[in-house]
Amino acid sequence: MIPFDLAEPKSLSEAVKLLDPDDATVRPIAGGTALMLMMKAGVFRPERLVSLRKIERKYSDISAGADGLRIGAMTTLNALERSADVRKHAPVITATMPRLSNVRVRNVATVGGALAHGDPHMDLPPVLMALGATLTVVGPKGERKLAVEELFSGYYETVLDKDELISEVHVPAQGSKKAAYLKVTTGSADDWPALGVAAVIDGDGKAIKSARIVASAATDKATRLKSAEAVLNGKSVSDDLLRQAGDAAAEEAEFIADVRGSVPYKRELMRVYVRRAVRAALNGNGAH
Repeated sequence: MIPFDLAEPKSLSEAVKLLDPDDATVRPIAGGTALMLMMKAGVFRPERLVSLRKIERKYSDISAGADGLRIGAMTTLNALERSADVRKHAPVITATMPRLSNVRVRNVATVGGALAHGDPHMDLPPVLMALGATLTVVGPKGERKLAVEELFSGYYETVLDKDELISEVHVPAQGSKKAAYLKVTTGSADDWPALGVAAVIDGDGKAIKSARIVASAATDKATRLKSAEAVLNGKSVSDDLLRQAGDAAAEEAEFIADVRGSVPYKRELMRVYVRRAVRAALNGNGAH
């Protein structure tokens, strides 16, 4: 790696002031698990990194209230996994964490970093999207709210300005909704997925009132599968209905080929795993 300057602001507002939207060599760094790999590979050559590790403690906290969960952007994935509040109010997140990379990465990587990096292979974004989560984003002009669903604009791309930082994630109260996340890997259980599917179902028995289905990894960004949702909404679950939803998802999604699979392979995975994710959510099976 080439030498670089490291700034360590004591507050989020100070960190924002140190970012320069016109200078691509200045980057914020939270856990750094992805950024440091990019730097070692020579993909990114920063002149200055703005570390967020010393900003206010509140941005590493998790709290629960009547309106749901509030998760500070500097919360580590390990803290997210171990939180009793998360386990109670959004157990699908807890169930997802053990297969999200390895424990050494989870000890360092942060929630905000996992979202801001824009990597379509990350497991957390599709889960948060399916749960209807929103973000608080801070920049020079103040705060703005943004649905996680609206964050990703392309392959490793987000709508965040270069002088904006995620400060908090809000997961709304789920009520009686049930959720599941399934990932398909071609390597170890915690490897990058060839496909990830998150499903959140509001229903009563076999009757589905509404569904949110999100796919990632097989696509260039985490993507809601609205045509599959439309097939499911207001219907009673059957094998034929789930087959229709899987087919709709396979037709709707824009697939990408990579070392984890071809487009036809991922399309067939989508057909199968949308069906399985909906079943898993209805059965309360969490994550696989």
